[in-house]
Amino acid sequence: MKKYIKIEEYFETQSFDSFNKSKKSTILFSIFFILCLIIIIFSLYNIFHWFQDNSNIKKIKSEISDNIHLNQIIDKGEFVNPDSDLNSNYWYYVKFPFYEVNFSILSSKNSDTVAFIHIKNTNIHYPVVQAMDNQYYLNHSFYREFNHAGWIFMDYRNNIDCLSDNTIIYGHGRLDKTLFGSLKDMLSSNWQNNKDNYVIWLSTLKENMIFQIFSIYTIQSEKYYITTDFIDHATKKKWLNVMKKRNISSIDTTVGVNDKILTLSTCQNNQGGRIVIHAKLIKKQLRKNIY
Repeated sequence: MKKYIKIEEYFETQSFDSFNKSKKSTILFSIFFILCLIIIIFSLYNIFHWFQDNSNIKKIKSEISDNIHLNQIIDKGEFVNPDSDLNSNYWYYVKFPFYEVNFSILSSKNSDTVAFIHIKNTNIHYPVVQAMDNQYYLNHSFYREFNHAGWIFMDYRNNIDCLSDNTIIYGHGRLDKTLFGSLKDMLSSNWQNNKDNYVIWLSTLKENMIFQIFSIYTIQSEKYYITTDFIDHATKKKWLNVMKKRNISSIDTTVGVNDKILTLSTCQNNQGGRIVIHAKLIKKQLRKNIY
């Protein structure tokens, strides 16, 4: 048997349903609006701190540059593992002069200072620090203040006074090209086509050193390329062959198991990509003036 309702009751029911739907829509819109507002505020907060961190890093670098100057030294020094091929690039790069820096000011600012690194045609001109782990300087500046930009630091497993098979230096790849941000320039053909660029100067409290770059590449994050020591020559030779095979530049450099390697590592993107540079020690000089 069919059940009938009055027309007034029908319209009241429809009005109530419409009201409920409108109320639900208003609530959903309000939630969506609040979520968007939270995301915008959070994004603006991060942007503000990103610029603040960058500003602090630039300020520190400017203060360092005002007080610290690389001094060019024309000195033959000690050739390391000379190449038997007299026509190789090795003999071109060992003619480059040394650079050294007065560490007294740097050490007074931060006793963790272990070196100073310089690379031509990049923004890399920084003191290098080292902590008891590889976490501290990911978010602390040279002045040991909290900063998401961090600083340039050496792997805690390395000893600057007695080089490992592979000495590793890290730094964030900042978009404004501070710290290791300009390492991305080394991926470009413009940078790679300049033969004079394939040198890294590293000055320490005891020595001035020149490294010749032999591999430039990008890769997803892994532990293999940051191996610091090898159990035997065969293991190191295999590692060197892999690192050379990854090279994307046109440079062809001979490297052997007796070479001391310097590795620079930075982030390429937020998906775990890395920019990696490998170089071998070709010349060194004991510092005459220990500041």
